[in-house]
Amino acid sequence: MTKIRLALCQMNVVDDKEANLKKASSMIRDSVANDTDFIVLPEMFNCPYSNDKFIEYGEEEADSLTLNVISELAKENDVYILAGSIPEREGDKLYNTSYLFDKSGSAIAKHRKMHLFDIDVKDKITFKESDVLTAGDEFTIVETDFGKIGIGICYDVRFVELARIMVENGTEILFYPGAFNQTTGPAHWELLFRSRALDNQVFCVGVAPALNMDASYHSYGHSIVTNPWGEVLAQASEKEELIFCEIDLSEIKKVREEIPVLKNKRKDLYEVIRK
Repeated sequence: MTKIRLALCQMNVVDDKEANLKKASSMIRDSVANDTDFIVLPEMFNCPYSNDKFIEYGEEEADSLTLNVISELAKENDVYILAGSIPEREGDKLYNTSYLFDKSGSAIAKHRKMHLFDIDVKDKITFKESDVLTAGDEFTIVETDFGKIGIGICYDVRFVELARIMVENGTEILFYPGAFNQTTGPAHWELLFRSRALDNQVFCVGVAPALNMDASYHSYGHSIVTNPWGEVLAQASEKEELIFCEIDLSEIKKVREEIPVLKNKRKDLYEVIRK
């Protein structure tokens, strides 16, 4: 199967977990009604993007209301769902974690955000995830009916080594649920997704929350799909929106034959090493 129909659920996240789950469920059902194979939710889709809310909304995997809801929807609708990310609690630690559910509703992979969003853009925005979150340390590469995919979260997309390692291990689609802001988004969001796709000659997908001016953190939105040629195939606005995009994995082979970047690497001079 080389053709995959993606649904990107750019939902408006509010300070109400039940309302967020209701909205996510509604967008998932609308996606299924449009013959979607693979549905993606945004980073922190069940809670506002704020350190204090990460603590308040944190859930343990074993009894997570959020994960149970998404699992049932995947099973009920026979569809893959990448559950953006949620604040996942394990003991005294809190992680920013994405879960992938297969068509049976089983969680077949989870990615804990490896690179925490600690930034200080003078006079514009300061945020420090490490005040409450712990960084993950696992590469997330998973086999699906469509082949291997790789998962990162938001800030992870800026790190070229992570993407390259996932691609060298066979991934053909890189997914990054993310929540860039009104400073970093206009400057870097599209550029980064086009770059990671072009660098590695793969498809690259980013799904963000919609812009909510009532929230303390203003998401850039603009959920996006880019192809191995570095082109934008689909992109949302900043508003709540459900967008669909069909991708054809056979394009990867074509582009790599035309411009054999990965084959022409000077492995005798340099390499990216996975420890």
